[in-house]
Amino acid sequence: MPKSPEPDLDYLKRVLLELLAIPSPTGFTDTIVRYVAERLEELGVPFELTRRGNIRATLAGRQSSPDRAVSAHLDTIGAIVRELKDNGRLGLAPVGCWSSRFAEGSRVSLFTDNGLLRGSVLPLLASGHAFNTRVDDLPVSWDHVELRVDAYCATHADCEALGIAVGDFVAFDPLPEFSESGHISARHLDDKAGVAALLTALKALLESGQEPLIDCHPIFTITEEVGSGAAATLPWDVSEFVGIDIAPVAAGQQSNEHSVTVALQDSGGPYDYHLSRHLLKLAREQDIPVRRDLFRYYHSDAQSAITAGHDIRTALLAFGCDATHGYERTHIDSLAALARLLAGYLLSPPVFASDAQVTQDSLESFSHQLEHDAQMESETRVPPVEAVVGQRDPET
Repeated sequence: MPKSPEPDLDYLKRVLLELLAIPSPTGFTDTIVRYVAERLEELGVPFELTRRGNIRATLAGRQSSPDRAVSAHLDTIGAIVRELKDNGRLGLAPVGCWSSRFAEGSRVSLFTDNGLLRGSVLPLLASGHAFNTRVDDLPVSWDHVELRVDAYCATHADCEALGIAVGDFVAFDPLPEFSESGHISARHLDDKAGVAALLTALKALLESGQEPLIDCHPIFTITEEVGSGAAATLPWDVSEFVGIDIAPVAAGQQSNEHSVTVALQDSGGPYDYHLSRHLLKLAREQDIPVRRDLFRYYHSDAQSAITAGHDIRTALLAFGCDATHGYERTHIDSLAALARLLAGYLLSPPVFASDAQVTQDSLESFSHQLEHDAQMESETRVPPVEAVVGQRDPET
């Protein structure tokens, strides 16, 4: 197995910063799709666009089947206007699943059909001087925050005169900061940091001159945050699918900000046994810091592909991140480990060459998780078949 090429971390940070500068809540992703397509053109990676804007690229390998795909999503959480209020403020609904707790106090961009307005998301009782301790009694919910637009807007009619309408998208400022310690703090690292790591892995692989053994398809999706993700983006004979996303760093989790995580289960159930362990083995062989983890309240592109009916092996790689879907923070160590493992995976052989066949008519090439004898070796014994077969029911 060839050594995984080293990622260009300056390229990763530059691309990440440029991605963060582009607002892309789910449903408002055309600009970021154009940006990523331009980066693929620079790298010389051929791609195509679906009708809505999912990007499907191809790295040709020595053989075309079985082939594999890796996917990162371009869309982020955000909000949408649900109400024009009589006081000139705007009621909001979330885009994606996240708490209004992290929306309060944010600076935002409101995209009307005619242009852009700036504003702030505030609790309904926003002034301690006016409401005293009542400001601390408001519940945390989207019904208790509103958008104050930076324009003369004191009535419902003023909102309409500014061109504001129900359904306008609201993007939250990313507030990125790259610290000397290597920490990277920003909103929307989910999944723009994953996108930057994937592009960096492609760059490293191409510049190394190494050729993948099988065709590989980098995919960039636009609706992961609302659940559909990669559901309709796999036209090839893909047998292996690796999602790229965010690993929560929190109490009860095993992920950290200095490693790449192989997630073994999320809300959709366990990931493929063999593909996940293939990734873990690659990490060990390449001396890449890796963690194993489970995500209890979490869905991914890989899970959406399975739900759509694709008969594929799926796994999930993730960078460690604190305060996911809030003010997120990762470390360049985790993104470097993710990029290295992605490059190593794209260069690795298929988990099973027999997966080139959609179905198998024999057990000969079917996989083994554990040999049968090993599975039977446990503290809980079963009686011999001879002791059970042919026994009469004592009541008959």
